Amino acid sequence: MRFGDEPEFLQLMHMEFDHIRKRLRGMAMISRGIVPKVVLSRRAVDRMLTAANQFTADETGEAMVGFVVEDDTPEGLPTIYVLDTISPDETAVRRSHTFQQGDALQDEIIWWLQENWHFHRERHRGTEALPHNFDVPLRYLGDWHKQPGSMIQPSHGDHMTALTWLDDEEADLDFLLVPIVTVGHLPNIGESDLTVNYINVPMDNGRVMRVDWWYVHRDVRVFQPVHPKVVPDDQLPQMMKYGWHVVDPDRLYMETLALEQEGLLVSRLLYECDGEVPLEYCFFTIRQGTSFFLLFATQYDYPQSPPKAYQAPFVNDLDLMDPVETFHRLWQLASPIEDPPGWEWSADKYLFQYMIAIEVELGLRQPPSVSIPVSYVEYGEFTEDGSDAASAESVSDMSAGRLATEEPPAPDGKTEEEAP
Repeated sequence: MRFGDEPEFLQLMHMEFDHIRKRLRGMAMISRGIVPKVVLSRRAVDRMLTAANQFTADETGEAMVGFVVEDDTPEGLPTIYVLDTISPDETAVRRSHTFQQGDALQDEIIWWLQENWHFHRERHRGTEALPHNFDVPLRYLGDWHKQPGSMIQPSHGDHMTALTWLDDEEADLDFLLVPIVTVGHLPNIGESDLTVNYINVPMDNGRVMRVDWWYVHRDVRVFQPVHPKVVPDDQLPQMMKYGWHVVDPDRLYMETLALEQEGLLVSRLLYECDGEVPLEYCFFTIRQGTSFFLLFATQYDYPQSPPKAYQAPFVNDLDLMDPVETFHRLWQLASPIEDPPGWEWSADKYLFQYMIAIEVELGLRQPPSVSIPVSYVEYGEFTEDGSDAASAESVSDMSAGRLATEEPPAPDGKTEEEAP
């Protein structure tokens, strides 16, 4: 009987046993001074260097994401793969002796990467596109940060912060990597066979960026040095490009607000629409009194790539409080909508404009009215031959925003009665 065919309580027992086994094995390894191996992508190292060069006088840092690959052999060591680093948002605090990470942007990017990696695993498991050893979840690994001078070890504050994270049950972390970056070192001369816990990266000014790698486990609660190894990017899985909704939250806000101001109920979510990653960022909308939903799917590089529109019939038992299940059901019933005649997408347009063009084509609204500029005249008495006696001065001055037939203001701000 396969694990997936077992009763639920047996599955839970297996999962709990596996968790305890790994934890006891980890504690035994660490008590003997054995720590995981660490493999770094060249991309991650290059991003550290870029950030360190950008903030030479202040502390800075980034979050790290990657894999933990277990080795279940008796003396096998788990390997931590650092694939990428994620910069904080504008709320980050950088000072000469202080650095505080931002929150919202990093969390959104990590979630975006995790969701895309999860779908990639589900889609390509057992194929060459997913090596067996990398069929593991993508996870947060810790933060690197730059310290002033030659402070190559984590500070007491770093230690307290790490323990707080490890004790947080919601975070559910069993370890953290805490690399320390320092700059301005002289380059080493010659090669060494010594096993060290740092890497040296040349800088443009002839000096060296040094990155010391430290590991802390929740059961040991002290920092331990780990030996890093840098490998080319093509030896590791590549992360997805960031979605537009993550890198341009202002655009996302404006898109949603414009649709709502058009009288639509709007929900948003990530969804796999075309069978491959990156996932699409989707909107599903409905207008009161209509019998169908309009669905919009956008690619990661929207608005450079145009959106696609779909129509799905209204279903009575939909739970709009569950947008994932709702969209999933609508997507099974949806049919694509062709672009209206004459419609052309450009990056400066918004979804609500696309929606209006679709509703006009579907006969749900009138085409936008076209305003024709008109010059107004003040008609006077007719002449004996019946022609209009209005003079040229009676034509409205459109550029001035008033009718030319209005009496011009008297000099010095006086009224007509007051004027001499």
